[in-house]
Amino acid sequence: MSFPSTGQGLSKLKKKHFRVKHQKVKLFRANEPFLSVLMWGINHTINELMHVTIPVMLLPDDFRAYSKIKIDNHLFNKENMPSHFKVKEYCPMVFRNIRERFGIDDLDYKESLTRSQPLPDESSGKSGAKFYHTSDKLFIIKTLTSEEVERMHSFLKQYHPYIVERHGKTLLPQYLGMYRLTVDNAEHYIVVTRNVFSNHLHTHRKFDLKGSTVDREASEKEKEKELPTYKDNDFVNEQMKVYIGEEAKSKLMETLTADVEFLTKLHLMDYSLLLGIHEVERGEMEMARERELEAENPCGDSDESECGSGFDQRIFGMTTPPDSPNAIAQFVREHSLQYEGGIIPELDIYAIPSCDSAPVKEIYFVAIIDVLTHYGVRKQAAKAAKTVKYGSNVDGISTCDPEQYAKRFIDFMNKAIE
Repeated sequence: MSFPSTGQGLSKLKKKHFRVKHQKVKLFRANEPFLSVLMWGINHTINELMHVTIPVMLLPDDFRAYSKIKIDNHLFNKENMPSHFKVKEYCPMVFRNIRERFGIDDLDYKESLTRSQPLPDESSGKSGAKFYHTSDKLFIIKTLTSEEVERMHSFLKQYHPYIVERHGKTLLPQYLGMYRLTVDNAEHYIVVTRNVFSNHLHTHRKFDLKGSTVDREASEKEKEKELPTYKDNDFVNEQMKVYIGEEAKSKLMETLTADVEFLTKLHLMDYSLLLGIHEVERGEMEMARERELEAENPCGDSDESECGSGFDQRIFGMTTPPDSPNAIAQFVREHSLQYEGGIIPELDIYAIPSCDSAPVKEIYFVAIIDVLTHYGVRKQAAKAAKTVKYGSNVDGISTCDPEQYAKRFIDFMNKAIE
């Protein structure tokens, strides 16, 4: 082995003490083993993708492809992670392309999902799915059934071309990655989506709207939650409206109509419009109160590593260096104070401010959710049962064929938005 000429003898080099700087290794600490495995898995799969050439175009095989890794007798970080686990990522090239279409950098995606453990979200549907949000609240993690994974595979083949055609301009869920995690011989299927709500503006009210009236009100149990999910009858009874003005309404309805037509063609129904409302005046008061508390107790009960962190680190959970290529982290670092108390367009992509003539100043977050229900035999049977119970008025029952569902959905939203 030859040494570079340094003008010093080899003996001098030997005498010099070199301290090796080891890169800090992520520990993936989480309360649940499957969350530790999820963090490890996303870190691994994104790192692997960095070495794969981006294809000019996706091929049919990419929609059937997967990457898989099995870990046995894993000794490192054993107090946080199980010794045996498996991670499978579905359609990695497709989801990488989708993330790119939605302007999400893979390093940002990895950082959000692995920097700290995802936190449980109290949202839950009839399906019994579990929800988590990343520590920076940019992404939502939802558990799926194996049947839903099959539906997602089928849906992806139509969804990806639609996203390309619309140049990412859609209110459909932004599906960003799908995985199977095998931990303690139990399989967990999960999908990652972008969070509809803001990660720095509080959501004060939340509605799940389908355009139907039968059994469409929040239960007493739901109303006890810190942020209940209200439904169509609650919205109508409170004489609620979304005040965004004619121009914004026209753009919103165009996107909403295109998305609903796409879902109808695929015979999908039972989707909802998720509406979050941020009350600006209340939000400003809350922010002022938070500043007061921080001034009184700057480090409070926070973790030592977060003590003294700026707005971008405290709210967004990102500590990337100034030369980081991570677009979201860099944008937040440069512009967070400029937009404090208001919309950050690059992050709050679903946000629409209320118009000047609105009774109160609000910011609305609007998106379509739960789009994978196919109008098959089961739904047709449910429609027949509800028709017997409630009569043939399809305006009331939530279970009807996709065309009727779509028309009623759009009509309701058209009336709800001003």
